[in-house]
Amino acid sequence: MSCRDGKAGSFDNGKYVRYTPEQVEALERLYHDCPKPSSIRRQQLIRECPILSNIEPKQIKVWFQNRRCREKQRKESSRLQAVNRKLTAMNKLLMEENDRLQKQVSQLVYENSYFRQHSKNTSLPTKDTSCESALTSGQQQLASQHPPRDASPAGLLSIAEETLAEFLSKATGTAVEWVQMPGMKPGPDSIGIIAISHGTTGVAARACGLVGLEPTRVVEIVKDRPLWFRECRAVDVLNVLPTTNGGTIELLYMQLYAPTTLAPPRDFWLLRYTSVLEDGSLVVCERSLTNTQNGPNMPPVQHFVRAEMLPSGYLIRPCEGGGSIIHIVDHIDFEASSVPEVLRPLYESPKVLAQKTTMAALRQLKQIAQEVSQTNVNNGWGRRPAALRALSQRLSRGFNEAVNGFADEGWSVIGDGMDDVTILVNSSPDKLMGLNLAFGNGFPLVSNTVLCAKASMLLQNVPPAILLRFLREHRSEWVDNSIDAYAAAAIKVGPCSFSGARVGGFGGQVILPLAHTVEHEEFLEVVKLEGLGHSPEDAMIPRDIFLLQLCSGMDENAVGTCAELIFAPIDASFADDAPLLPSGFRIIPLDSGKEVSSPNRTLDLASALEVGPTGTKALSSDGSGNSGVTRSVMTIAFEFAFESQMQDHVASVARQYVRGIISAVQRVALALSPSHVSSQVGLRTPLGTPEAQTLARWICHSYRCYMGVNLLKSSSEGDESVLKNLWNHSDAIMCCSMKALPVFTFANQAGLDMLETTLVALQDISLEKIFDENGRKALCSEFPQIMQQGFGCMQGGICISSMGRPVSYDRAVAWKVLDEDENAHCICFVFVNWSFV
Repeated sequence: MSCRDGKAGSFDNGKYVRYTPEQVEALERLYHDCPKPSSIRRQQLIRECPILSNIEPKQIKVWFQNRRCREKQRKESSRLQAVNRKLTAMNKLLMEENDRLQKQVSQLVYENSYFRQHSKNTSLPTKDTSCESALTSGQQQLASQHPPRDASPAGLLSIAEETLAEFLSKATGTAVEWVQMPGMKPGPDSIGIIAISHGTTGVAARACGLVGLEPTRVVEIVKDRPLWFRECRAVDVLNVLPTTNGGTIELLYMQLYAPTTLAPPRDFWLLRYTSVLEDGSLVVCERSLTNTQNGPNMPPVQHFVRAEMLPSGYLIRPCEGGGSIIHIVDHIDFEASSVPEVLRPLYESPKVLAQKTTMAALRQLKQIAQEVSQTNVNNGWGRRPAALRALSQRLSRGFNEAVNGFADEGWSVIGDGMDDVTILVNSSPDKLMGLNLAFGNGFPLVSNTVLCAKASMLLQNVPPAILLRFLREHRSEWVDNSIDAYAAAAIKVGPCSFSGARVGGFGGQVILPLAHTVEHEEFLEVVKLEGLGHSPEDAMIPRDIFLLQLCSGMDENAVGTCAELIFAPIDASFADDAPLLPSGFRIIPLDSGKEVSSPNRTLDLASALEVGPTGTKALSSDGSGNSGVTRSVMTIAFEFAFESQMQDHVASVARQYVRGIISAVQRVALALSPSHVSSQVGLRTPLGTPEAQTLARWICHSYRCYMGVNLLKSSSEGDESVLKNLWNHSDAIMCCSMKALPVFTFANQAGLDMLETTLVALQDISLEKIFDENGRKALCSEFPQIMQQGFGCMQGGICISSMGRPVSYDRAVAWKVLDEDENAHCICFVFVNWSFV
């Protein structure tokens, strides 16, 4: 059975083994069932398979080793081939982009030379009308070449062909002056090449990228705009006309949600042209139809602003080896003059358009491509990726419906709508369908109305991503404990849900991840609110509440990203089609260079809520020299289900609830804004008060008593100076209580930076939570010594911030802080030379 020219295993004597085809077939079947059998299993295989009975177990072992090696080489070769195809396609894309940029540079150099020469030859005192004459004649000639067209198939085809040519000139030519999107670097693993317009009518964005989908599938996805564009409310196809070249012309009416409560929604009357180019590329291009083109006219819709889409679309080219290369262009005039001036940057910034629309399309394609390649992978409570993506879309769509409150969906405003918090109610059957079944949880429940309380506010000098992360991690900071929690009210709705004081306490939250998108820009998770009592009968047995939550925009380095935290109460075993009642926050950065007064102020645009004279004064003095002012608009919307006879009471409590959230967000935003010690004066924190100055003096005095040296290098006179120097100390200094479970009560700026928290939320963090396992062991061994002799030292180690990031430190020193009567007031820690790992 063995010969020197064999293929498979080997003996110790150097001879090779050649297996018969029947033996190879049997071994392949066994390998498929168990690629790595144990020695006992190999002997069992020989006994069970007579055809292998004359082969030694060691030979079988070598065959399996070689087979696993060949499988590994095959997979690695396949992976490298796929990477090579991807790099080849990306290289082709980059070369094309380089050629386009070279053309753009040449055109700009030519125009610059022309204007320079023209300015030299033009006499300033004399008005030269030759340019005006040339412009007038050119317009007349253009009008003669392109006479007004009607809505006939020939007229629409003429508009479609013109749209195609203009779109291609933007996608691959120099019709628009494109500049690179800030913060976006092209590469094989990046989302693609992203550019935005400069000096163009309206706003425009452009993207080029690789996707692992066939061109026809890409066309199917991009044409279904509500699937990937979260702000798209509806796209109605009113007419479809086939063309002689095998394409189609569609007449569309599209509506977009308004992102905030302070601006009207947009709608579009569009022509969409789908065609195939001579090189086999597929094109989907669009443009608005206007009365000047004598196209079919869609009359204005009440409460909507008619916006204009200039030639835009998608160029999809097949990629060698599979997949597609796609060019995306979005060019829109949003009619920014119809919104308040403070919000116009949302409609005038190409960065916002790139993030919300252009990059959203590319990300959706990449997400679906990944799902297709992992069709057998389940994620999150047994759900497939497509089902989880559908849940995310439903959460986002439900929140947009709440923010906009369209009358044709059953919403009506209570009152005159001029209050700081707008209240809407909805009693339509579609809105209420299934709510009783979903939120009953075994309790008698009759809810025939849904109420939405919403408001918008302007945030200044606080990054949206940081604020959103804080709201996500520290829910107890903005949940109003004076009345029932939102989740409890939404799940158990009845006469007791809003009445009376809260009987259960907020016992904390546990975040259970479900899924995330390819680039981790969006997260879907379940939040478990622990120990939350609903009503008097639940007081003895606190119950857990579950929320389905969607988070996005938590990357503070992304330009123009909208940050969202949207959640809805669910049952512990919710179904894919369970009704959702979404609520939450949306924070949109305002891309504007205009200076504003009091840059650290948090203003409510509807009611001009004041923070307080002390805080305002301190912030104004600090903000005057701040050149890095950032502004954003936050929209808050909360939905509740209730019985219709309780409408007035529920509306009053809901308005109070949202006002409480607004006040909490204002405090948090002020605490998170980059500022000095003086700007903290007036907040509801220990800093800046006589108590804080006294505590700082006790900390330094106790350190000197136990250690024999001064904590502060500079000699400080006066409690205020001691506090200032302690606050600005480079090492992290923080105090904790002396309870059975110590929690932090004070920290300097370095301590807050290390824990990634604020003075407002510091008391939510316990001492043991910031150490890793080794740190907790060291703390347990040193803590009795600290309590007995008054001080102790710990070797360097790792801490964990409130955001979950590891922090290293060289060493830590702890000591008792004694008051005036030599009684132990708290324990102080100093972490020396700390840094994020």
